[in-house]
Amino acid sequence: MIPARYSASRFPGKLMQDLGGKTVIRRTYEATVKTNLFDDVFVVTDSDIIYNEVVNNGGKAIMSIKEHECGSDRIAEAVEHLDVDIVVNVQGDEPFTDEESLKKLINVFKNDSKNEVDLASLMVHITNEDEINNPNTVKVVLDQSDFALYFSRSPIPYPRDKSVDVKYFKHKGVYAFRKQALLDFYNLPMKTLEASEKLEQLRYLEYGKRIKMVETDVEGIEIDTPEDLVRANKQWK
Repeated sequence: MIPARYSASRFPGKLMQDLGGKTVIRRTYEATVKTNLFDDVFVVTDSDIIYNEVVNNGGKAIMSIKEHECGSDRIAEAVEHLDVDIVVNVQGDEPFTDEESLKKLINVFKNDSKNEVDLASLMVHITNEDEINNPNTVKVVLDQSDFALYFSRSPIPYPRDKSVDVKYFKHKGVYAFRKQALLDFYNLPMKTLEASEKLEQLRYLEYGKRIKMVETDVEGIEIDTPEDLVRANKQWK
């Protein structure tokens, strides 16, 4: 499932911008289909413009019935009555989504014989101080089994002791869910941590869901700003 809103606070209409001759949303959809990892791939949107862009170019799309504040809610509504076990959320603004990273997420559930994982997500090791301190870069800290302890826009952990060798991880907004965890999220109200940080993944943690984090070396480019689009076009060429 690829949640796709037309409006975006930092870059309105970004999914309909040109990336190497096709729109960003088409590039993302085609890259996801090309992995051959999924039984089906849909764009889920509240926008006629995006819906028509996908369907008129041979893709599959679902129109949201209700208004939603986050991608998880949008996907939950779309899959509520579908016969599926695992749902993967690929962000519409990540056209460089790669097969190897998605395969790692799916393998988490194949290896989860005790059903200990509610959802899995990707992270990338980062070292640049500007990125670590950038509130638009979401950081995650882990327990010893690579389950998420907390996500934040702040640098976590705070480096009070500079001599400690701390690894910082950037959270990539690509998830794989058990369907029930997704439906639970949909039916539970937002709590204070999510409301404060504006990070939907915190709702899962606040209600006791377990998020298994998987490291990937593929950072790609998330298109959040016009500058990101310029970089993406350069990389595409």
